[in-house]
Amino acid sequence: MSLPWQNPEPPIRDPAGLRTRARAVLAANDTGTMVTAAPNLYPHMWSWDAAFVASGLSTVSVPRALAELSILLCAQWASGMIPHIVFSSAAGYFPGVDRWRTEGASPPGVKSSGICQPPVHATLLRRIVERATARGGDVAALAADFAHQSLPKWIRWHGWLRNARAGDGSGLVTIYHGWESGMDNSPRFDGPYSRVHPGDLEPFVRTDTRIVEDVSQRPSDEEYARYLWLVQQMADARFDDARLPDVVDFQVKDVFMSAALAAANEDLAVLAERHGHGGEAARLREWAAEFREGVDGTVDPATGLARDRDVLTGEWIGLPTIAGFAPLISSADPEMRARQSALVDSEAWTGDPRLAFPLPASTSTVYPDLRPRQYWRGPVWPVMNWYLATALRRHGDNERYARWREASLAQLMEGHFGEYYEPFTGEPLGSWNQSWTAAVALEWLDDAPGIGER
Repeated sequence: MSLPWQNPEPPIRDPAGLRTRARAVLAANDTGTMVTAAPNLYPHMWSWDAAFVASGLSTVSVPRALAELSILLCAQWASGMIPHIVFSSAAGYFPGVDRWRTEGASPPGVKSSGICQPPVHATLLRRIVERATARGGDVAALAADFAHQSLPKWIRWHGWLRNARAGDGSGLVTIYHGWESGMDNSPRFDGPYSRVHPGDLEPFVRTDTRIVEDVSQRPSDEEYARYLWLVQQMADARFDDARLPDVVDFQVKDVFMSAALAAANEDLAVLAERHGHGGEAARLREWAAEFREGVDGTVDPATGLARDRDVLTGEWIGLPTIAGFAPLISSADPEMRARQSALVDSEAWTGDPRLAFPLPASTSTVYPDLRPRQYWRGPVWPVMNWYLATALRRHGDNERYARWREASLAQLMEGHFGEYYEPFTGEPLGSWNQSWTAAVALEWLDDAPGIGER
């Protein structure tokens, strides 16, 4: 007997069908001003989702892709921060803008959250601009003009991360909430979260557990109370960058976010040189080197994985999660990249014969507390596979990129564009018709060589 998720209607039989279905998902999630992250569960714009969505959109329409990034930039705070949620007019999502209390901090007329997400935007903007340049004509001119006009805003975003979140010179970005990492409930954060003890917390009623039928996939209410306590602490401090280190109970140097920033600084430097801001390139490359060295310096000699660090205790966090492969995104050290590549191929990761598809799970499949159905504690995330594979190819690893592309397309042919997937059965989990999953499907199918190459 087949399961409902094994029978999309109509069935996808070939890459052309996958492309058609992926485009339909993005079109259905398009409100006319923004592409929401997913129907029902995520009816707003998420920062790093929007970057991947824009890149996928550019395979169909470069102007629509640039419009998506424009909407995100309209929410940029005066400090330079790009918030992790830009709220649409849709109701029913929790925590909503009222919980964040960001009125007066967000630009006039914009409703946003008060924290950030991984800075993948410049990397994907470069990809969009280079795709448009290859097409030529009006679309190339439009993309070049967008790059020129928007570059100061992207540079301010990177500058805010460098100064407000990594001003200690460590080359590692501090996050004040697991949501900022994009990997909300990853085992990486179990230790820091265990030391968060909510005080007088405003009452709350969740909406996510009403939408995802299998509530075991989602964080528990106890975990959510910690999440909301951190939001409350930051809101009470009015999200003042200078005050947060003294008031927030969760502070982690995030190695994945730091690697994304290292790579994005390199990409922003390339865009700056090509589109009228060459004077900024040297500073951006200095930042890239700083964060690249910071990430390399976290690698555990015993495991070969990069580590986060708990700022409040000084302890390294070396759990076997996909964030441990951060050097594959940013490192320029061939030996380190080779060691990490061999590790990702091992039976603890993509070489596990039990996997439905040989793709990295969010947590090592041999980790004793692996939870293969629970959000960032075990499932496979298509967007992460594409991002890491693209980083591999940018550093010359075409063979591994090709293998991951083949496996990823096979995984996505089931047709529901799941938010994440059970690693051993291939079942789509979380929200279906997820925009960034559809976007990376289009990117895999486009497979444009040379875009964003080092």
